[in-house]
Amino acid sequence: MKIGRTSPDNGSLDAKSIDRLSVVRYDFELFYQVLMSAQGQPMSLQVLTPANQLTILRMIFIPIFVILLVYDQRGWAFAIFILAGVTDVLDGLIARWFQQKTSLGAYLDPIADKLLLTTSFVVLSIKEMELPNLVPLWLTILVISRDVILISSVLIIVISTGHRTFPPSVYGKAATCFQILTIVAVLYWNYRGVNLPPLHWLFVSTAGITVYSGLDYIYRGKRMVSETAALGQ
Repeated sequence: MKIGRTSPDNGSLDAKSIDRLSVVRYDFELFYQVLMSAQGQPMSLQVLTPANQLTILRMIFIPIFVILLVYDQRGWAFAIFILAGVTDVLDGLIARWFQQKTSLGAYLDPIADKLLLTTSFVVLSIKEMELPNLVPLWLTILVISRDVILISSVLIIVISTGHRTFPPSVYGKAATCFQILTIVAVLYWNYRGVNLPPLHWLFVSTAGITVYSGLDYIYRGKRMVSETAALGQ
């Protein structure tokens, strides 16, 4: 039976229209197969995993945290910082337990952590905030300078050696722990409205481990470059 163009009144389709619909259907099925790649999950879900959503939420907390401090809502600011820390723990656990590690998460998570810590140090160093306890400006400069040096060193290593994996050292983890402890202590005693002079020793300890971890990263980076150069000879 020959298929020809029929009258539009009976709602039938001619052969050319049927061919076009077949092509559209094939394109749609191909597009759907691409979306369903990566372990049978849609791409959007692979990017916006629960772990990555928690990381993004932590970044959203940063301006809220600053606004609360500026408007002297110390209790709420302290609560937001603790909540941000909880999301940091949860996103790592979820990513490991449910096999949801992604390239986006590998970049976003440390960025969110550094933004939160750096912002906290800067805001809590401003004298105009008139807080009972302030982070010394020299400590904030040390923390930021260390991060800038580390980022610069990583870029140099990537360009010169091609290495893209940099496992954190025990000193780097210790420095991060001391920095978080410093912010938590300052926020808590500010919330209580108590000036606590002994915090000075915590500031000194944090500065010491921060500087040492920075020097350790520089030493490790220099050794990595030297070993790569030796292998290339």
